[in-house]
This record gives sequence, C-alpha cells and structure tokens, in this order.
Amino acid sequence: MMLPMAESMAAIGAGIIMIGAALGIGLLFAVGLQSSARQPELQAKLQTAMIIGGAFIEGVALFALVICLMKG
Repeated sequence: MMLPMAESMAAIGAGIIMIGAALGIGLLFAVGLQSSARQPELQAKLQTAMIIGGAFIEGVALFALVICLMKG
C-alpha cells in the first residue's frame, strides 16, 4: 500500500522532469536555429546534431520519469 505523500511526491517529481526536458529541448532548438541562421551552409550538420540531442534529452527524461513513478 502506497502512502498518499509518496504518490504526490512522485507526481511533483514527474512534473519537474517534464519541465526540465521541455526547457532542454527548447534551448537546444533555439540555439540550433540561431546557429543555422548565422551559418546556413552548416544547416544539415546542425539539424542532425539537434535531432540526436533531442532524442537523448527525451530518452533521459523518459527514463527518469519511469524511475520516479516506480519509486512513488
């Protein structure tokens, strides 16, 4: 049986994880777009790096979310 406090802490942790992932992806793509605006010839390389970075951020966020919900 889970305690109500543990459930609420898991929900707060899940929210913090999602906020962090959203900020990380937002900053990643904002800086990537600024970089491609400054050097358009590197757009293909920057786009590939942005997609890989976004996938890593999403993977870490999903893993942290699962751990948070398992502990709660």
